[in-house]
Amino acid sequence: MDKRKIQELLQDVRNGKISVEAAEKTLKYLPYADIGTAKIDHHRNLRRGMPEVIFCQGKTPEQSLAAFMELAAHSDFVLATRVSEETASLIKSHFPNVFFCREAKILFLSNGEIRQRAGRIAVLTAGTSDLPVAEEAALTAELLGSEVVKIYDVGVAGVHRLFPHLEIIDNCRVIIAVAGMEGALPGVVAGLTDKPVIAVPTSTGYGANFGGLSSLLTMLNSCSPGVGVVNIDNGFGAAVLAYLITKNCCHEED
Repeated sequence: MDKRKIQELLQDVRNGKISVEAAEKTLKYLPYADIGTAKIDHHRNLRRGMPEVIFCQGKTPEQSLAAFMELAAHSDFVLATRVSEETASLIKSHFPNVFFCREAKILFLSNGEIRQRAGRIAVLTAGTSDLPVAEEAALTAELLGSEVVKIYDVGVAGVHRLFPHLEIIDNCRVIIAVAGMEGALPGVVAGLTDKPVIAVPTSTGYGANFGGLSSLLTMLNSCSPGVGVVNIDNGFGAAVLAYLITKNCCHEED
């Protein structure tokens, strides 16, 4: 249930198109529905401008399906992240029209309408090994309503590969920089543009990378100001933050 649908519902009541009782039946699912294993937040779109997203990692396929079914019953847009092949197969058996991106591990249901564009975001990676996290960020941002530009494999091992893209980067509102190993890319990018940089450390790297901890610490210690850091491998969180920044910038301009 989003703001537009609430307004349409209230307008229909006002115009006598539906009864107060029918409207009450629709609204009774707000703010959430208890399905036993989870409490599904149907009110989140009204508060945050984006619906609740299902994080499937740690859930059984059946638990993920139950949450997906509840959200799909009340919305024409449902997004699930960290989706395994088994979970995707089960959900697709009930919703043949869902889309599953294996690299991003994202599964979504959409009626095909283009969501409101919230501004351009650039998603950069240091290397090809960072692509799964970058694809999670890029696809999430696109589904939320951002225009996304992908610039991959431009890490510090070949930093000259970054320079031809600086004009494109400067034409974006927010930069998401995804890097493993030592995690230096976000700091480099922040030194070359006046746009805010969201740094995403990945768990890619050899033993002393400590599963992404070394990249995280590098990004937190960046000497380039204007860098914000999300958790290790958290492409989804970076995308949501970038979307909220660009969405609010667009509203201020309007």
